Amino acid sequence: MSNQHDFSEIAPFDDSQFAEKMALLVQEPGFEHAVKSVMPDVDYAQFVEKLRSISDKQTFQTSIMWPFLEMLAKRTTAGITVGGMENISDDMAYTYITNHRDIVLDASFLNLCFLRVGRRTSEVAIGDNLLIYEWITDLVKLNKSFVVKRNLRLTKALEAARQLSAYIHYAIAEKKESVWIAQREGRAKDSNDVTQESLVKMMALDGDGTVARNISAINLMPVSISYEYDPNDYLKAREFLLRKLDPSFKKSPHDDLLSMETGMLRFKGQVHFQIGECINPMLEPLLDDTDRVEVVKRICSIIDCSIHSGYKIYPINYVAHDMLHQETKYADCYTTAQAEEFEHYIESQLDKVDIPDLSALDRGYMREMMLVMYSNPLRNKVSSTSLTCLKATGHLPVR
Repeated sequence: MSNQHDFSEIAPFDDSQFAEKMALLVQEPGFEHAVKSVMPDVDYAQFVEKLRSISDKQTFQTSIMWPFLEMLAKRTTAGITVGGMENISDDMAYTYITNHRDIVLDASFLNLCFLRVGRRTSEVAIGDNLLIYEWITDLVKLNKSFVVKRNLRLTKALEAARQLSAYIHYAIAEKKESVWIAQREGRAKDSNDVTQESLVKMMALDGDGTVARNISAINLMPVSISYEYDPNDYLKAREFLLRKLDPSFKKSPHDDLLSMETGMLRFKGQVHFQIGECINPMLEPLLDDTDRVEVVKRICSIIDCSIHSGYKIYPINYVAHDMLHQETKYADCYTTAQAEEFEHYIESQLDKVDIPDLSALDRGYMREMMLVMYSNPLRNKVSSTSLTCLKATGHLPVR
C-alpha cells in the first residue's frame, strides 16, 4: 500500500486471506445458528462445502450473497426498485452516502441493485458496536465491509477518524472501489434524515487541500432510501418512550441484535433507491474557501437536499401526516381504505411493545412518534423544493 496507514484492522479481507478466513468462519457455532435461522431449509453441510470452494469476495457476493438477498427481497418486500443509475460513470468510484433506515439492509439492498445490472458492488462501512462476536467481524470483512470504530476516548477517536478517512480516500483513489456510508452514526429514529457534520469533517481529514477539495476527491454521491414500512418502527417508538421516562436509558447488545433481526426478516413493503448526482460540481464554488465551519454546513445541506428530494413518497406517508396533524391536507393522495389499513397497522405494531403496565398516555406518545416517523420523509421532501435547498444544490445562484 502506498498509503502510510495500516488498514488491516478495519479493511475488508484481501482475497489472499479469503479461503483461510472462510474455513475458520464455517466452524463457528454462532455462524451456523445464524445461517439456519435466516435459511431454515438449508443443508448446512452442503452450504459449507460451497463456501469452502469460494476463493474471493467477488465470487462470494455473486454466488452466495446475491441469491440470498433476492430470497430476502422476495420474502420481506413488495419489490425493490432503483432510479438514477444513469448518474453512475463506469470509470469512477464513488462514496455513496445515504439516509439510514435499516442496520443491515440499506447497503445490502443497494448492492443488490448493482448486482442486478452487472455493476460492481460497494464496500460497506459498519460500526464496531454491531460486531459483538469475532465471527461477525470476519463475516462482514469477507463481504467487502470495513469497520468504523465507535465510542472511543477523544485522542483515540481522532486517530480512528484519520484512519477511516484515509481508508475511504485510499479505496476510492487507489483501489478504485466505491464505498457506502450512512449520513450519520446510527439510524434517524424519527426518519428526519440530517447529515452529521462530524461525518463530513471525518471524510475531509485526509488530503492536503481545503475541506471542499478533500471531499471532492472521494466523489460523494447521495442516495435516497425509501422503505414503505419500517419493521423496527415499534422498537424505535419503544426506545423513544424509554428515553422519555429515563434520559439515561441505553440500548443493550440484545436490543441491537433484535433490531438487526427484525429489520432483516420482517415485511418492509416497497423499497426504492434513488441515486442522486455526484456533488462535485456543487463543490466547485467552495474549493478555495477556507472557512471550514461554513463549508461543512454547506456540504451537509447539499447532501440533505439531494436525499430529501429523492424520496419516494408512499400513500401511508400522506396518511401519517394527516393523522398527526388531524387534517385532510393530503386526502387526495390516499383512499379511505388505505387510511384505515394504516391505522390498523400502527395499532398492531404498538401491541408488540413489551413494556409492562403501559399507560394509555404512554401508548399515545408512542403512536405519535410512529406518525412522526412516517410523516417526516414527506415533510422533508416538500421542504427540498425550498429556496435554501435550491441554492445549496446549485439550482439557483447564491447571492
